[in-house]
Amino acid sequence: MSKKIILSGMRPTGKLHLGHWVGALSNWVSLQDSYDCFFMVADWHALMSEYKDPSTINESTFDNVCDWLTCGIDPERSVIFVQSQVKEHLELLMIFSALVPLGWLSRCPTFKEQVQQLKDKEINTYGFLGYPALQAADIALYMADCVPVGEDQLPHLELTREIVRRFNFIYANEVLKEPQPLLTKAPRFLGLDLRKMSKSYNNYISLDEDDEEIDKKVSSMITDPARKTKKDPGHPEICNVYSYYSFFSPEMKQDVYKWCTKAEKGCVECKKILSGAIKEFIAPKREKKMEITARKDYVYDILDQGRKKAQAFAAKTMKEVRAVMKF
Repeated sequence: MSKKIILSGMRPTGKLHLGHWVGALSNWVSLQDSYDCFFMVADWHALMSEYKDPSTINESTFDNVCDWLTCGIDPERSVIFVQSQVKEHLELLMIFSALVPLGWLSRCPTFKEQVQQLKDKEINTYGFLGYPALQAADIALYMADCVPVGEDQLPHLELTREIVRRFNFIYANEVLKEPQPLLTKAPRFLGLDLRKMSKSYNNYISLDEDDEEIDKKVSSMITDPARKTKKDPGHPEICNVYSYYSFFSPEMKQDVYKWCTKAEKGCVECKKILSGAIKEFIAPKREKKMEITARKDYVYDILDQGRKKAQAFAAKTMKEVRAVMKF
């Protein structure tokens, strides 16, 4: 591989939604032009929260990969694979588990936050505590030069870098590469109810949502609370509906701002126009996804080819790791 390497992944815990497109997928598509990309279905990570009913993970894996392909992830330019199908992830995790101090894991900034947010999942477990070590193994296996992250994810990546540095120090060899952050601007994109867009909150629009559901969900969106009637001028800068125009109809933002602040159109009409823009965005993707989903052998062949490429790279890394450890 002549270009710099990127590793990124998603947990298959349900349908992909507009937040995945805005926050990650659109960026992944553009990164393929400049980097050698490994895109991973992080099913071991999904198991950490879905262990009580892991039967949904396989279904979500297939569905998510179909979305990736629909949105422009190209198997000719990127390696698309399932984490658990490459055994080296757990091998390197075991090695990292032996040398990572417990204090490093317990200070992970999102551990307590996630345990609190996902109380119903009961994730205060040995596996979830150690997920940063698995994340480090994921990245280190592919000698990733860069990892696309938002600023809020920098502490996670720095922990990976610390684990890699500790490994290299203990075995007096720079065999593993310290990944650099590839900072991506994380745009403000909230769920329909102003909370984080999430399956658990049911406040999302999926990437293959049907038109009727789009209309229903957009009509339920929270708007400017200070605008009681159509005659009241609105404040677009605090309106979630207005923020969605930035992503799905940016050419209309100026007009939307004008008609809102001058009370020329009401929120109901504004939502209908936004709903139309989102339907226009989703419709071709939904149609393409239906075609891809119907070709199961094609999708599974892509994952099999991706597994072979990922495993060949990971096996080479593990051979070097074992050599420097004399293990």
